[in-house]
Amino acid sequence: MDSNVPHIEYIGVRKAYDRSNWVVSDLDLHVQRGEFLTLLGPSGSGKTTCLMMLAGFEAPSAGEIRINGAPVGGLPPDKRGIGVVFQNYALFPHMTVGGNLAFPLEVRGMAAPERQERVERALALVRMEGFGNRRPGQLSGGQQQRIAIARALVFEPELVLMDEPLGALDRRLREELQYEIRRIQRQLGVTVVYVTHDQQEAMAMSDRVAVFQAGRIEQVAAPEVLYEEPQRAFVASFIGENNLLPGRVLSINRGVCAVEVDGRQIEAAHVGDLSVGADTLVAIRPERVSISHEAGRFANEHEATVEDISFLGDHLRVRLAVCGTSSFIAKIPNIVGHGGILPGDSVRVGWATLDCRALEPLSS
Repeated sequence: MDSNVPHIEYIGVRKAYDRSNWVVSDLDLHVQRGEFLTLLGPSGSGKTTCLMMLAGFEAPSAGEIRINGAPVGGLPPDKRGIGVVFQNYALFPHMTVGGNLAFPLEVRGMAAPERQERVERALALVRMEGFGNRRPGQLSGGQQQRIAIARALVFEPELVLMDEPLGALDRRLREELQYEIRRIQRQLGVTVVYVTHDQQEAMAMSDRVAVFQAGRIEQVAAPEVLYEEPQRAFVASFIGENNLLPGRVLSINRGVCAVEVDGRQIEAAHVGDLSVGADTLVAIRPERVSISHEAGRFANEHEATVEDISFLGDHLRVRLAVCGTSSFIAKIPNIVGHGGILPGDSVRVGWATLDCRALEPLSS
């Protein structure tokens, strides 16, 4: 098999249910063998539809999907060799755990001794040895999801699809299974395409993340690149938290924009196709904002008024009035001396030029 051929290719894929409103529009996406790619976006953004088309449960209205370089448009789901994990587990309640895991092997005509060996291997993989004779109703939600993952892996597919698999679990279990899924994926070297609307989940688990909005991909990149270098205002607002200040580009010089914001000037990294005179949104992460009573410490520096302070354990969330907004956020570490800033104080806020980005405004 040619190692240069992507494991999965979406080529000009579109999907509509009513012949007029596109749920997915002009999707071009490649996934490499052994990659953990997450499709991330709000509800209704098209990410699950993309997964269902790859699995074969939905058909594209236009375009082509390929696996290992071969079009799969004519293949039914059971012929694509894909393991699928859903949020609702989809376990057979009348079967034992072992029976649930053996079922996809029976369908494939595998002999009983090999089925048993595969089932035991899959249970060990998800750390559920000894649970083969129990029924799903005797398991916790986290245990049921581990079995659902084992069932998707028991026939040893090269590709596994996961649609919000941790959505029904509490936070502690979610974090535990995030680690387990990533461990299993790395151990087996399988390709995983994972759907979630939880940005922290996507950032913690993925090699790359494709951010969806309104049926289109806004940006595909490694988690740290999405966070530090968003290319679109939607990505900046959806991944983590950003202060977004509307302004107008005054000048561009060597990759730096001078932007007028509420009568003040901000220097920001130039991103995209912005030109002089264009409207822009300046994005600044709250943790990159410093607060001081002293002047002259920052490349970008402005007078601000402290509106409110929230204590959040390891840091304080400070809401400020500055640059035409009263909802500008700074996050400062919870260290000795933070009590020197109180609501109503006049302070100076500042940040480095490369810690903010001038982006094209959000589309309407």
